[in-house]
Amino acid sequence: MQFKDIQAVLFDLDGTLIDSAPDLGAAADKMRTDRGMPSLPQALYRPMAGAGARGMLGVAFGIAPEAAEFEALREEFYVNYETRMLDSTFIFSGVPELVEALQARGLGWGVVTNKSARFTGPLTRAISLFASAGAIISGDTTPFAKPHPEPLFEAARRLGIDPARCVYVGDDHRDILAGRAAGMQTVAATYGYLGDDADATLWEAHAAITSPLELLQVLKQA
Repeated sequence: MQFKDIQAVLFDLDGTLIDSAPDLGAAADKMRTDRGMPSLPQALYRPMAGAGARGMLGVAFGIAPEAAEFEALREEFYVNYETRMLDSTFIFSGVPELVEALQARGLGWGVVTNKSARFTGPLTRAISLFASAGAIISGDTTPFAKPHPEPLFEAARRLGIDPARCVYVGDDHRDILAGRAAGMQTVAATYGYLGDDADATLWEAHAAITSPLELLQVLKQA
């Protein structure tokens, strides 16, 4: 599919622009080792990194959000993550060049993540790439989180661009659901944190990419 009349590109954060799985996994695994439990391999945590605390605690302890002890464990996880969220997190290869190319084309760009501002703020302020983003929307910036479209609408408002002239790129089904609900063109980032049972071909994204720079080919007619 050729995308036309695009004025801005919005991205999910974790698993799309940055690889934060090592720090997310380590934060959860520390909870295990602090309790005298054996460490788990990072490969077990990685597919669930996009699900945040729910995913990490599910791997570490087999616990669901409905459990009585989940809230306390989640806060412990958050504290662990805060202390190390920049230790091993890195920008995916090709992302800086992608952002530079988008700007060279005169396209705006921004971030829409379900990650809480508690983490999004310090993380994006610490990584120079995000200084040029026209909007950074966290999971608690609006009363809603993805797959609700309101965070995407808020990003479009901050950019001053019609949502219909935006593309949203993400590595989770809820990203595509949110993008389509907002009337945006959508791109599935299949290099991200696809869960073991995820099949991006079923998400009904308008396009899919296997690396960040591949997005430029998708947008070449924009």
